[in-house]
Amino acid sequence: MHHQVWNKCLSIFRDNLEKSQFENFFEPIKPIKFEQEILTVQVPSLFYYEYLEEHYIDLLRKTIRRVIGSGARLEYSIPVGANPMVMPANEQKVITNPPISISMTGPKNPYAEPGIAGIDRHIHIDPRLKADFTFANFVEGDCNRLARSAGLAIAEKPGGTAFNPFFIYGKSGLGKTHLAQAIGIRVKEENPRKTVLYVNASMFTTQFVDASQNKNINNFLNFYQCIDLLIIDDVQEFESKPKTQRTFFDIFNHLHQRNKQLILTSDRPPVELQGLITERLLSRFKWGLSTELQLPDYATRLKILKQRAYRDGIELPEDVLEYTAKKIVDNVRELEGVLIGLLAQATLNKKAITLELAQFTIEKLIKHSRPEISIDYIRQVVSDYYRLDEDHLLSNTRKREIVQARQVAMYLSKQFTKTSLKNIGAQLGNKDHATVLHACRTVNNLIETDRHFKTQIEELEGKFGNG
Repeated sequence: MHHQVWNKCLSIFRDNLEKSQFENFFEPIKPIKFEQEILTVQVPSLFYYEYLEEHYIDLLRKTIRRVIGSGARLEYSIPVGANPMVMPANEQKVITNPPISISMTGPKNPYAEPGIAGIDRHIHIDPRLKADFTFANFVEGDCNRLARSAGLAIAEKPGGTAFNPFFIYGKSGLGKTHLAQAIGIRVKEENPRKTVLYVNASMFTTQFVDASQNKNINNFLNFYQCIDLLIIDDVQEFESKPKTQRTFFDIFNHLHQRNKQLILTSDRPPVELQGLITERLLSRFKWGLSTELQLPDYATRLKILKQRAYRDGIELPEDVLEYTAKKIVDNVRELEGVLIGLLAQATLNKKAITLELAQFTIEKLIKHSRPEISIDYIRQVVSDYYRLDEDHLLSNTRKREIVQARQVAMYLSKQFTKTSLKNIGAQLGNKDHATVLHACRTVNNLIETDRHFKTQIEELEGKFGNG
């Protein structure tokens, strides 16, 4: 039935179009189904959809009315493999009677939920922002005042300040992700039609690898190039991933040239990022404003505790707050975690939250905190994971499983310690720095091409508190 309906439409299109127009833009369209006055057709790409909407929407609308009836609807299906892309909203085209609906085939993009066109052609993209990561919940102090002020300015005028890109760096747990998402939340509050997206660099890389394998790079680019405010978390994870870097470079340029806002976070400043294959990408990280989130001082830590306790409805004695603020000094995330631990202890054991309980909880936390990450510790973890004796990693054997485990240990040592390549090699089998560099490149290549191996690395990184 759908073929018959579409053939009738084609005869009308043929009579009203030049031969080249008909052959180029209508013959490639395939009818899929016809149900309840809804005709679904498949177009080859996003380009076809946009071109048809731009140049032939009146002809399409009149034709399906004539063939099907006044209640007819036309839906497009755009197959894009494992990474369905979304069409950017075009508020200038409001289509009614009949509406033009858009449907996607294949698995859903993890960031996008296609909307239905009609009175509102806006496409909804889940920004992936955490609701409580707001400016109101981001406590200001000397450690973050500049960054917070810049963030507020960006939120008021995304893409319209000198702070583009906005590069936030600092140790883990100091609020980089919170501040970056707070900007995105404020932008969505002020202008809901702005397309905002938060994504971790490792997830971006995974999406890129999947798109490459499925030959969907153009669709991958189209998706990211339609974002108004793009937040990339942990950009240091782009190190030693040349293909990912080149693709992100293209996306960066596209967005920046169109005054779209970019926000980047990292555990260190741009000048300390190693493994960036091109100075062009590094130079772009320096274009806007780079600002550091530093360790909060005692006054700021105390303020954070008080605000979090108030927000969670917890009543805490002043001496408990003061003791906690003095003992937990390195990590805001850990500071807030203590409050959760105190509340759990008090609730489960039906005890009041006292200074003694705080002392017990914090001492237990400190006692069971992760050991300092050293090459010896990494060697132990890797050996346990692959069920090898540690001595095997130090041997000269060429057995594949041992060589690969040693390469993984070298890669993780470079990731999680500040030890030089020379020292890493010396402590992992007395190898030279060139061997360590080769090991890191080999591991990065396997991460990009072998999903099972990539999962192993992610599991190992999780043991060192990656993120």
